[in-house]
Amino acid sequence: MNQQFGDATGTGSSFVTVSDGTQIFYKDWGSGQPLFFHHGWPLSADDWDAQMMFFLKEGYRVIAHDRRGHGRSTQTDKGHDMDTYAADVAAVVEALDLKNAVHIGHSTGGGEVTRYVARHGKGRVKKAVLISAVPPLFRKTEKNPNGVPQEVVDSIRDGTAKHRAQFYKDITIPFYGYNRPGADVSEGVRENWWRQGMMGSILAHTECVRVLSETEFYDDLAVIDVPVQVMHGEDDQICPFSTTGAVSWKLLKHGTLKSYPGLPHGMPTTHADLINADLLAFIRAS
Repeated sequence: MNQQFGDATGTGSSFVTVSDGTQIFYKDWGSGQPLFFHHGWPLSADDWDAQMMFFLKEGYRVIAHDRRGHGRSTQTDKGHDMDTYAADVAAVVEALDLKNAVHIGHSTGGGEVTRYVARHGKGRVKKAVLISAVPPLFRKTEKNPNGVPQEVVDSIRDGTAKHRAQFYKDITIPFYGYNRPGADVSEGVRENWWRQGMMGSILAHTECVRVLSETEFYDDLAVIDVPVQVMHGEDDQICPFSTTGAVSWKLLKHGTLKSYPGLPHGMPTTHADLINADLLAFIRAS
């Protein structure tokens, strides 16, 4: 693996080049205990702006990357599977020599955290957080009868592959719960979601729908031996609480659940103050 660094003290951004030649973009700011943020489909490290700024001021070292094919990372046609996503994270962690880290994942990023911690985290991970995350399984199957129906998954993949510019505008409405009575709609937040999505590769995003919907995390959750907090909005219209958050924490050895009545999938943005405070409390807890 070739490694390219920004500022080794944790105050910059650069790329790590992994074994297949893909360049993974990352931000690395501050010092102190490292917090590594994993974004959801089809976004980028920028989706963690509210958390990166908050925790930087609290004295933490904050790191976030763009998944392969997303954001500023290489728009490769290779490696669109959860094992490779996790291996890419491991490469960034190794390059930055992160230890005692807390890994925090939103949506698909929560699946990435789960696979990374289970496969690569031993000796480097202190805690993990899954926010509005896809584990243990997103789509409806015999094993997961309350999951998202395959026709819904197909519509997401079709919208991404065939008319993503409009589809990405439309999906921001349920993503942030802006279709609920009394919702405080922010056009800036919607446009920022669209901006991040359109930065990435249509191929990577289309394949990522398959990955996030089909990957099972039952075995990963069962072997994780560090404390994990599951945080999930009960009005999540993307990753339904009843089939993801309400299930995943029970499969963990040291899992806890913090659920939020009425909050949407994108609650780290819409309710950043609340989510940041709860994250801080979990990170600081002994």
